[in-house]
Amino acid sequence: MSTFSVFVGIDVSKDKFNVCAISNPNSIIFESSFDMSQQGFSSFANKLSSFPKQSIIIAMESTGCYHLNLLVFLSSNDFACVVFNPLTVKNFASLRKTKTDKIDALIIATALFYLQHQLPSSAFVNSELRDIVRARENIIYRIAKVKDNIEKLLNVLFPELERVTNIYSDTILNLLSHFPSAKAIQKARNLDVFFSKDRGRSTKLNAQKLKELANNSIAQYWPMKEKILVQNIKELQFLQQQLEEYDKMMKEYCECSAINLDIEILTSIPGIGENSAMHFLAEVGDISRFSTHKKLIAYCGLDPSIAQSGKSKVEGHISKRGNAHLRRILWLIAVSVVIHNEYFRKYYERKRQQGLPYKKAMMSVVHKLIRTMYAMLKKKEKFNIDYAISQSRQKFNFA
Repeated sequence: MSTFSVFVGIDVSKDKFNVCAISNPNSIIFESSFDMSQQGFSSFANKLSSFPKQSIIIAMESTGCYHLNLLVFLSSNDFACVVFNPLTVKNFASLRKTKTDKIDALIIATALFYLQHQLPSSAFVNSELRDIVRARENIIYRIAKVKDNIEKLLNVLFPELERVTNIYSDTILNLLSHFPSAKAIQKARNLDVFFSKDRGRSTKLNAQKLKELANNSIAQYWPMKEKILVQNIKELQFLQQQLEEYDKMMKEYCECSAINLDIEILTSIPGIGENSAMHFLAEVGDISRFSTHKKLIAYCGLDPSIAQSGKSKVEGHISKRGNAHLRRILWLIAVSVVIHNEYFRKYYERKRQQGLPYKKAMMSVVHKLIRTMYAMLKKKEKFNIDYAISQSRQKFNFA
């Protein structure tokens, strides 16, 4: 990184981007503003053409989506690029309470100058795979909300049904789409057609038992709630189809990329499935971006917050300043490996015996899991218990 002599900060917005190029914090080379368009991209590239490419490094803040096309354009034209977490840049802001796009570009360039020796080797996380897994995560969240609504409605329309069968089986959902309450089922005829073997998974409930259950139900007549339930069932069925499509998209993408080896490595840990591995890799990207496991932990926002003043030093809760999606998937993976993996289960039990409450013991598992996954991906080695025990006795510090 010491070969760079031109440090370019870009403040990106929806319709334009402001640029500030410096050679050091006290020497501005140029400042300019460009439209977020093909012409603007080309004008910016021409502006940089007066400097040798190997002397230029460009930084911008992560904006969610607005910076992506510009980042890809610059990288495809062989410019060295890095994307900053906005919290990193915030530390270089002036004490003056003045904020403009022009000033923000200068602050990003200044941060780039001072952090040039700490930058990752790659600016990229696999954004396409990340988009897929985050969309899938959103579908799962929406499914949970719709199921919650269905359960609340059934608690009024047919409260006895959930006690005797799985209300989310294809058979029951199909039946409720036509007869969405105990009152409707009481009047229904030919219920046997919903329980034929060729309609979804089998259920212990049959037409006769269902009729008896409906006749003895405490449910009253709620015509509007019935209509709402039918719409919720339609939404659930649509979302489940969407989830299947996203699962296919994830698998197709991974089959056509080099990520398959990393998936095999992670799924060698009992308790980690393909979907969880893909979620983790989509958020982390290339593991070589992190020189140590501690940087990966910080990226997840799982590092402890520290307050120090003089001789006083207090470690608080986790910082939560990293990737929230990654924290969520790591927690789910940790819960799974404690159930299915003897090595991590014994580690969890040991922490509980030491007096740690559930959440702190699980957080210890998450940290150990990160260290293990980091080492395995770095060394391209699959999991085995002897390997894990040997690694737990070492410091995970890879160049």
